[in-house]
Amino acid sequence: MKLLYKLYSFLARRTTSPFNTTVLKRLNMSQTHRPSLSLKTIVKNFVAGKVVVAVATVTDDIRVLEVPAGLTVAALKFTKTARARIVKAGGECITLDQLALRAPTGTNTVLLRGKTATRTANKYFGHGKGVRPRIESKGRKFERARGRR
Repeated sequence: MKLLYKLYSFLARRTTSPFNTTVLKRLNMSQTHRPSLSLKTIVKNFVAGKVVVAVATVTDDIRVLEVPAGLTVAALKFTKTARARIVKAGGECITLDQLALRAPTGTNTVLLRGKTATRTANKYFGHGKGVRPRIESKGRKFERARGRR
């Protein structure tokens, strides 16, 4: 991560491309602000001839039945099953430093990010309906007052 940060800070400084500045900013984010990206989102936003870039972990998604051929994905990490499915379909998985060699200014790339509000912790935030209660059990004696029935 430290070397990637150095590489993209150099590229952001020496090129006029906003792509490198954005990647640098996302590399500097905390783990909660770098949520994983599923294969479903990548396939949905895939454009032929372009490299899909994710400054996150790429995870497998069983809802995707077919991975398109020629899919090139650049990311921080890949799960084993996601990498296997992309490679099996004839695509390739590259790292962000390999991407810097191929496209130093981010030409022919699609930059994606995962949803930050899908963490389990976010489901407990707020008040009212649709908010999970923090309870120790779900029995008769726990959190069964008005509005929880």
